[in-house]
Amino acid sequence: MKKLLRLTIVVLAVVAASCGSNQNGQLIGISDRPLWKGINPYGMVYIPSGTFHIGTGDQDISNTFVQRPKSVSVIGFYMDDTEITNNEYRQFVYWVRDSLAHAYLDHFIEDEATGEERIDWDYDIDWEDETLEDMYYQGDNRFAGKKEYDVNKFVFEYEWYDWQGAAHDKTGKPRNSFIKRKKVKVYPDTLVWIRDLSYSYNEPMTRNYFYHPAYDDYPAVGIDWHTANAFNYWRTKLWNTYESSKDNVNTEDFRLPFEAEWEYAARGGHDFSTYPWGDYYLRNAKGCLLANFKPGRGNYSEDGGVYTVKADAYFPNDYGLFNMAGNVAEWTNSAYYENAYSFIHDLNPDIRYDAKDDDVEAQKRKVIRGGSWKDIGHFLQNHARHWEFQDTTKSYIGFRSALTFMGRSVNDF
Repeated sequence: MKKLLRLTIVVLAVVAASCGSNQNGQLIGISDRPLWKGINPYGMVYIPSGTFHIGTGDQDISNTFVQRPKSVSVIGFYMDDTEITNNEYRQFVYWVRDSLAHAYLDHFIEDEATGEERIDWDYDIDWEDETLEDMYYQGDNRFAGKKEYDVNKFVFEYEWYDWQGAAHDKTGKPRNSFIKRKKVKVYPDTLVWIRDLSYSYNEPMTRNYFYHPAYDDYPAVGIDWHTANAFNYWRTKLWNTYESSKDNVNTEDFRLPFEAEWEYAARGGHDFSTYPWGDYYLRNAKGCLLANFKPGRGNYSEDGGVYTVKADAYFPNDYGLFNMAGNVAEWTNSAYYENAYSFIHDLNPDIRYDAKDDDVEAQKRKVIRGGSWKDIGHFLQNHARHWEFQDTTKSYIGFRSALTFMGRSVNDF
């Protein structure tokens, strides 16, 4: 017993001496923590924390079950001021293309931190190298003798962590049970322009919309929900790689906005407003239409655009967000349930379901918001809800990214 007591005294003395030499015996925390000055992501605007009434709007009685009003609070976040454009999305496509080329050319280096092989981006790509021939359409797949990329090979694997599953696990499953991975083709489905509009000549849009520089600043379409998530995963890695090179702290991940976040942002700080620009009409005092949609009985060109328009067309709302109504509808992170507002939490409401490929179709529904160039005015209202299957591509659905803000308010920095 005496030996145990002496050992305890010695250990306590060592600990006390250690604490006293470093912090003068005071509780002052760890002093060598990295500095944090906040961030200002390019192309994004800050949406402050706040409370609003979700689901309220000019709706008929048959929709009250789907859009039941509810008061909810949302923490501050950043959101892209426009939908992701063709040229922004092209940066992702080209990154995947170039990584595939580097792999063909065996441009690898061993990562000193992990010991694993990774692509060495310092190598130049010789696009005339015969090793890259497999990246192009071959034989009968070539059209008019053109040398074109086989875009079906532009595949990207992204991953996410099932935090909900981990939080509710009571059996002690290993960590890798909650790490999910999925491979997706990243090139937009350009055939949506033909498939969405039967008996209609839209081949020029299929051939040119993602390819031609005339459409660089137009919203990217033909992208399903999974691929939008893959884009945000890649965007996070791109940002974190840059931040790590400066020894900065990595931020939260880029992601799709949740449904409540999206509606809160669309209202622009004006609770109960019908549209992003306020109330009550689709035209201003001069009779000009305020968004890109399907006016009247189908006068597509009256609003200035027959199909989509530039992502920063029309006036932004009071948060500085463009085209939160019309142009293209937008994917959100949220799963679609008709009565979701009846049971979601009133703080950062979020309802998700990771539907598997073999799940029934009803479980693959994801919320889309904002209405599009081919929708009637009803879907432009802030409260209007709709859905699409997560593995579906459309000529009228795009997306924008969100990023959770770290801290109380941007004014604290």
